[in-house]
Amino acid sequence: MSFKIKKTRVFFSVLCVLFFAQISVVQSEPETVPEFSLARYMGTWYQIAFIPNRFQAFCVSEPSAEYSLLSPGRISIINSCRDRDEVLRVAEGQGRLNKKYFDPARLQVRFAPAWLGFLSAVWGDYWVLDIDSDYSVVLVGSPDRQYLWVLARNKSISKEIYKNLLQVAQKKGFNPNLMVVGEGSVN
Repeated sequence: MSFKIKKTRVFFSVLCVLFFAQISVVQSEPETVPEFSLARYMGTWYQIAFIPNRFQAFCVSEPSAEYSLLSPGRISIINSCRDRDEVLRVAEGQGRLNKKYFDPARLQVRFAPAWLGFLSAVWGDYWVLDIDSDYSVVLVGSPDRQYLWVLARNKSISKEIYKNLLQVAQKKGFNPNLMVVGEGSVN
């Protein structure tokens, strides 16, 4: 066998190893909060920090969410914030248990009209990744790690709590450097 053929085989072998190594690097889904209580989660939450996204691009201040239980496994969601002109923007939606998991910490949310609810494309993942014991601070994200929020019952949290949540996010495969903190949200 010639040197050129051996070199080609080695090259293709290395390519195959690299290709399959890439496949094995794909991250598993982040773990959610065990024994999460959807009923305790209901109420008002203030956004402390988030990874910027297209559907919040117009929000510049006072982002918050109000959750209300409609029936077991179904919630009403009212998100609001102020835009650059100080106009209050409101988005009404619904949440439901993700049928794939039957885990109350793995929800799906939609803000599209109700008549489009049968389309899976209008539902987005909303997973509760970490929450403190008194349900006052929470880390919420998506399994693809494109979306991440820190929410709290109060409009601000301590630097220490925020830092701890970023560490949890990083351990779950999120990039905490992408987070944007609201003005005065972390003290």
